[in-house]
Amino acid sequence: MNADHRDILIGIDAGTSVIKSVAFNVAGEQVAVAARPNHYVTHRDGGAEQDMARTFEDMIATLSTLTAQIPNLAERLIAISVTGQGDGMWLVDANGDPVAPAWLWLDARASAIAEEFSASPDYAAHYARTGTGVNVCQQSIHLAWMARNRPAILARATTSMHCKDWLYFKLTDKRATDPSEANFTFGNYQTRAYQPEILNALRATEAIRLLPPIVEGTETSHALSQTAAKATGLKAGTPVCLGYVDVICTGLGGGLYDPTGHSGCTIVGSTGMHMRLRSDPSLIKLNAEKSGYTMCFPVQNTVAQIQSNMASTLNIDWLLDLARGVLSSQGIDRTRGDLLKDIDEKILQSKPASLIYHPYISLAGERGPFMDPAARASFVGLDVNSTYFDMMRAVFEGLSFAARDCYAAMGDIPKEIRVTGGAARSQALRQILASVLNAPVRTVQREEAGAAGASMMAAVQQKRFSNMAECAGLWVTPHLGEATIPDAAIVPRYATIFETYKTMRKDLRPHWRAMKGTP
Repeated sequence: MNADHRDILIGIDAGTSVIKSVAFNVAGEQVAVAARPNHYVTHRDGGAEQDMARTFEDMIATLSTLTAQIPNLAERLIAISVTGQGDGMWLVDANGDPVAPAWLWLDARASAIAEEFSASPDYAAHYARTGTGVNVCQQSIHLAWMARNRPAILARATTSMHCKDWLYFKLTDKRATDPSEANFTFGNYQTRAYQPEILNALRATEAIRLLPPIVEGTETSHALSQTAAKATGLKAGTPVCLGYVDVICTGLGGGLYDPTGHSGCTIVGSTGMHMRLRSDPSLIKLNAEKSGYTMCFPVQNTVAQIQSNMASTLNIDWLLDLARGVLSSQGIDRTRGDLLKDIDEKILQSKPASLIYHPYISLAGERGPFMDPAARASFVGLDVNSTYFDMMRAVFEGLSFAARDCYAAMGDIPKEIRVTGGAARSQALRQILASVLNAPVRTVQREEAGAAGASMMAAVQQKRFSNMAECAGLWVTPHLGEATIPDAAIVPRYATIFETYKTMRKDLRPHWRAMKGTP
């Protein structure tokens, strides 16, 4: 088949809970999707580990499923692009084999090292270089822990990868990482080059040798290997592009790239990501807390500024599971989906801001717009009249206040917020978010924004579009939903309560540490 007749792009999105391979046509329409549950284990010491070989096998299974679903896929395939969960540590030896299970971003074992570095004289210079606050999720901190506690494992490693890097390596035999993850952890967002001084400061200088080359996925691809082709039924030599980290690809597929610069993007997933673009790195606003992420974006000279809540929908899942536990004790089996039916109406009937909820439910604490591994969730204002639906509304409001807290740390709130992620389907959440931010909220009617963003990078790399703006005009703009407008009646109430929310979370910090037993 002539190359001009190839009409399918595949985006792989290896998330924390699910690995998906999604096929799109050149116009950005989803053709097919194949998914496998992801698997990881947690340990009592705060560890969160993933079997690297199994992760690759699960990804291969999704590609094989697409091959079976789509007629003549191998001949029609333009390119594959890979994105995945960020942070963490995936160590590989000289033979390309894992030297230990992967550490996920959820791993909290190195929290003391993160706190130690954040209080050190070296932190300010690192923040100025990277525009990114250090936290326990990051590979630099994980490598430091390994250097101090498991030096023999580190000595056997020859490359330190992230999730998508590992999958890219297994598809192409090329060791590489992308500009987003390379620079927010080890580099300089203004030069897009490594400056790994943090590893010297962390007494892990030997780990610098593990950093792989940086590859720009909108410009460079590598060939699908014979081994991977045989396993998937695809053609050896098919171009494979290394996508940026999942949050960037999800932002790209979810509408963050607005050439006017007026839009922000919020991802309501397991974590909460709040993003805005800067067309010139010099426009980045760094904050006094020295928190947040500054990540290279797959458009020339463009960077994304991000504040990230450690837990977003995890808060909703926690409250749903409390109810499920009570029902289960009475012999009634209900899923989260069962409990979510018709819940929007009940939430919107509850009184606005009758309770205040701080959504710091993660065991790893919080990272945006402040960093504190001791941070914990709490309700304020409960009384005998408080209902389950009042509590659920407070959780939705807490997520929205956390989003406003994050946007405020990056400057003014954007004129429009584009929202993606599973919880964005909730009318109640969209209405509350719009009213808390006092800005229209618009969803992107696309279920697989991360895979779409990765595929958009491949489409540009393969010259199917002259630039990313042209690609976004076809892949994103037609999928924008109707705007949810702020409720003018409750905007003033939320503005007042937001100030209380901020005051409380500042006042609670010493109490979190007291409960954790740290000074």
